[in-house]
Amino acid sequence: MPVISDFGMSASVRQTKAQDLTVVTDPLDFRRGVHLESGTAAGMADRVFHDRRTLAASATEDLDLAGVLTDAFGAAITFVKVKGLFVSAASANANNVVIGGATSNAWSTLLGATGTITLRPGATLGVMAGATDATAYAVTAGTADLLKVANSGAGTSVTYDLVLIGTSA
Repeated sequence: MPVISDFGMSASVRQTKAQDLTVVTDPLDFRRGVHLESGTAAGMADRVFHDRRTLAASATEDLDLAGVLTDAFGAAITFVKVKGLFVSAASANANNVVIGGATSNAWSTLLGATGTITLRPGATLGVMAGATDATAYAVTAGTADLLKVANSGAGTSVTYDLVLIGTSA
């Protein structure tokens, strides 16, 4: 089944400063995006996983990127390369969502073996490999394929959305 994907990030900012006779304006339009055709080479992707997930208070989960996740049609997915990762913590969360730092078999090409990123309520993380990047973020089945997601605190659950786009080879 073909996978065609477009993903991106943007920031539009306008700042102004009143001068004696004028107002100086500094407009910023920062946009980056990637278009991938269906396949496994540079500029391509053939695997997608997306889900809204909830973790109980103080809970963690290790998402196995090589063979355990299933796509929208129920087929098992094995990522060999991740070309896009988007994680968004629900704004209604009381606790943070912490990404990374699996104790074993950590997917380390993005954050290293022990690195983490904390997403406060309402925060979103987006990472994209460039369209010409043939390497992207490698996944090694059995030794470097676990993406840990954790609820930072006790008392309440957290909800987060996850999108992974990548290749099977």
